[in-house]
Amino acid sequence: MADKRDFYEVLGVEKGAGDDAIKKAYRQQAKKYHPDLNPGDAEAEAKFKEVNEAYEVLSDSEKRARYDQFGHAGVDPNFGAGGPGAGGFDMDFGDIGDIFSSFFGGGGRRSNPNAPRRGNDTSVNVFISFEEAAFGCEKTVKITRIENCDHCHGTGAKPGTSSKTCPTCNGTGQVRYSQRSPFGVIQTQRVCDTCGGKGKVIDEPCSFCSGRGKIRRTLNEDIKIPAGIDDGQTFIIRGKGDVGINGGPSGDLRVNVSVKPHAVFERRGFDVWCEFPLTYAQATLGADIIVPTIDGSVKYHVPEGTQVGDTFKLKAKGVTRINTALRGDQYVKITIEIPRNLDEKQKQMLKEFDETLKESNYKKRKSFFDKVKDFLK
Repeated sequence: MADKRDFYEVLGVEKGAGDDAIKKAYRQQAKKYHPDLNPGDAEAEAKFKEVNEAYEVLSDSEKRARYDQFGHAGVDPNFGAGGPGAGGFDMDFGDIGDIFSSFFGGGGRRSNPNAPRRGNDTSVNVFISFEEAAFGCEKTVKITRIENCDHCHGTGAKPGTSSKTCPTCNGTGQVRYSQRSPFGVIQTQRVCDTCGGKGKVIDEPCSFCSGRGKIRRTLNEDIKIPAGIDDGQTFIIRGKGDVGINGGPSGDLRVNVSVKPHAVFERRGFDVWCEFPLTYAQATLGADIIVPTIDGSVKYHVPEGTQVGDTFKLKAKGVTRINTALRGDQYVKITIEIPRNLDEKQKQMLKEFDETLKESNYKKRKSFFDKVKDFLK
């Protein structure tokens, strides 16, 4: 733990930073060090893991509170082990409140150390293409989570043996102490040192997990990314986080999605936008053009007299709306490219053509000069 950097320093935020600032900083750091963008870079991979570990703690209000109070020890799964079978994964910092309650009131609420508890959530960052976000896709991601030990099946005891009730606390996980003072007998209550608050001890711990009953494992997980997901959004896969305690449910996997920009298309909600450059002649005379869409190319007729900024719509050629079969539209905004590097013959032909035109051929030009005349009166 001594070698770990401060989690706030890892993300580059102040200790009092809000959730939005932490999330923004995480995305910036995750994109910077993501293995897909730094292939073969061991240092970047290590920093990426460090960033994810920092975000996993600081994005969770309970973990963050423990970290702010106890530092890395407060969120280390091995912290607080009280001997074989203590199980650092089960450290319950909520018991601290019971201690003070007992100190001043002599009693207070006692949490059951063997009650089922939900596992922690985990997170993963995934990069996908514009098209994958529009239509959905399947990805194989590498995740790290806590699972039950395969050898002892989560008991922490050597196969063929079992744990027993802690003789010090009689299975309560807490020990009460009495002390005389000028004000009378003061009772205090604290986590049992023998079992570390678990209520059970193991004489012969599992050699594979050192009696913890849990192991941290990195594995590949196949996930389905829903159609219509957008850059910066997060979706949840239930039950794919850390395994629960004492038979409690597993936590969830939070998938943070980053969508790579597209060279042609821009997304606005569930609609897709693009610009299409026409030649001067195409805009003037009208033309049949081939327009790219995320479904492939389509033919569209541009009417004569099309102006810069005119926009036409291709219905249902946009992004799939999440959890529906409906789709947005595609909007194509027209630009007109003025020809360059004309030779003398072309210039002369253009001048002669321009001389044949009348003010009535220019709607916006005529309107503009009418307004100028009114202004100068």
